[in-house]
Amino acid sequence: MISETYAEEIEGILERYPNKKSAVLPLMHLAQQEYGYMSDEAKREVAVILDLDPTHVLSLTGFYSLFHEEPTGKYVLEICNDLACALRGADEFVEMACRKLEISVDGTTEDGLFTIKTVMCLGACDRAPMLQHNLKFAENLDEEKFDQLIAQLRLQAESGDDEPSVVQRITAYAKKDG
Repeated sequence: MISETYAEEIEGILERYPNKKSAVLPLMHLAQQEYGYMSDEAKREVAVILDLDPTHVLSLTGFYSLFHEEPTGKYVLEICNDLACALRGADEFVEMACRKLEISVDGTTEDGLFTIKTVMCLGACDRAPMLQHNLKFAENLDEEKFDQLIAQLRLQAESGDDEPSVVQRITAYAKKDG
């Protein structure tokens, strides 16, 4: 339960928001970190902590691409394929990425490291094809750059030398003074 695992972090987050309902997104990140995705249990827990109707949390989960309703890989590769990016080769890039990782869109590699998702507009149309992986952008991609990115992420996973997670960033922010 996130209320037990992250009690101190939750308290720090709630102190930052005069209206505790405003803490819903940071708490959803905590829940997703705990469960690996926004499970029904995770949605209920966030709703209970904030005295919200669970359908409110459900609607936010469906709206924001950073929240997942099914288990995902360690690295979620969100590839923008809206019209502007498609005109710069995003659809072909998605096909190549899926072929390289031997998965389909919304699929996860057998080793559990990568999930590919397509998303609309990450705000880097002029640098497409591009993707976001765990809140980091990779832009002006081609097959060679994609291979390098995947190799780098595999090395990070093997070494355990990952950058701070969303939860670590949230809790660091919650602990800051004023």
